[in-house]
Amino acid sequence: MGTHTMSPLGLSSTEECVYRFFLRNPGAAVRDAHTAAPMDGEGVHRAAGRLRDRGLLHGSEERTWATDPGVVVARLAEEQLDAAYRTLRRLADPRPILRSLWRDVPAPSLVGGGGVHAGSAIALDRLENLGQALARIDRAAFHADAEILAAVPDRALVPLSTAHTLSLGLRCLRRGVRVRTLLGSGAPIPGTGADHLRRLRSHGAEVRVAEGLSELVLVYDRRIALVPVDAHDIDRGVLCIEESGLVSSLVALFERLWAAATELADLPPSKPDTESPTGTQRTVLLLMCTATKDEVGARAAGMSLRTYRRHVSDLLALLGACSRAQAALLARERGWV
Repeated sequence: MGTHTMSPLGLSSTEECVYRFFLRNPGAAVRDAHTAAPMDGEGVHRAAGRLRDRGLLHGSEERTWATDPGVVVARLAEEQLDAAYRTLRRLADPRPILRSLWRDVPAPSLVGGGGVHAGSAIALDRLENLGQALARIDRAAFHADAEILAAVPDRALVPLSTAHTLSLGLRCLRRGVRVRTLLGSGAPIPGTGADHLRRLRSHGAEVRVAEGLSELVLVYDRRIALVPVDAHDIDRGVLCIEESGLVSSLVALFERLWAAATELADLPPSKPDTESPTGTQRTVLLLMCTATKDEVGARAAGMSLRTYRRHVSDLLALLGACSRAQAALLARERGWV
């Protein structure tokens, strides 16, 4: 058998031995299968029963046949892929687990002064530079469940118009998170910002223009807010606020501005859609999800290993994914595989 065992398909070594016995001996009795497996007769009977329940064996105790290997391998592989996909989905969105753990944490008492806390998180935290602010935006967006509010004055468009923040916004929209963005009306939108806004709007984001917008405000699920330390220089740092009263006041301010704002006029037409993969990319995507090694995938695709890996890199960028596992999840959500 070498290394070609059926364990990746969810079979134990005994179950595999019994299945292979009936492949070699069609119509044999179950009691004869103990010669093929290092177990007693009762253990072999239990393994045969499990295989019959799963459709790998059919017939009676006296005359048993193995189901066609092509049918068996395809069905078991699909079952394992579905199970792996469900596991990856749970790992990709661990927020329900995190929330259940927070419910078990007792409310803290304020001892010896210190900072103001909400749960285990600091209710008012200063982030010293733009890098720290973007990292906190990343974390807050990942945990957002319902809504993201963003009031973005003109001067903040460039530092916030990055490929990374665009990817964050698109992932939130695909999860069903509502995204509302207010823009200042004092200056034209830079090219990169316009392109990102166009992408976000095409995925369901709501964008309006407000007169006299001067403060950057980001609010996540009406629980966490980010505001700049210096309204005129976002690079000097950002305050992360989790105190409910302050956050509620910022939400109320946003809602007043939103009610008075106007819909953003149509942006210049975008270039032809480049989000759908090409035929070659679809082939590489499928192989990336199924092939055991890049070398195997490259041979199956009929291309060099270097070209294959370049296509993989392009697919990760196209999907906004940080890993192949995440790319597989996002591709499945889009119906590409």
